Amino acid sequence: MQDIQSLLGALRRPRLLVRAARYGAVEYQRDAHLPRLLGAPGPTRHGAALLRLMELEAEIDAGRLARAAGYSAARHVEVLAAIIGEARALQAPA
Repeated sequence: MQDIQSLLGALRRPRLLVRAARYGAVEYQRDAHLPRLLGAPGPTRHGAALLRLMELEAEIDAGRLARAAGYSAARHVEVLAAIIGEARALQAPA
């Protein structure tokens, strides 16, 4: 199994999505956004939350690639912004 850093490094998404997510990550507030994105109170550890967000993002990206009618670019950007926010928090010194 790969570690979180290599999973993050392997993510390849369209530049426009990533740019929008970077702007959104500036406003990311874990307590407010994570429960809404995951549908339940989020995990207390950043690594666990990051893995769940990456699973959710993979599902959303599959919808994008399949051109599914239910795909939401706004939701995709929100989840990517949360991934960026959680990754920054994971890398920050305690």
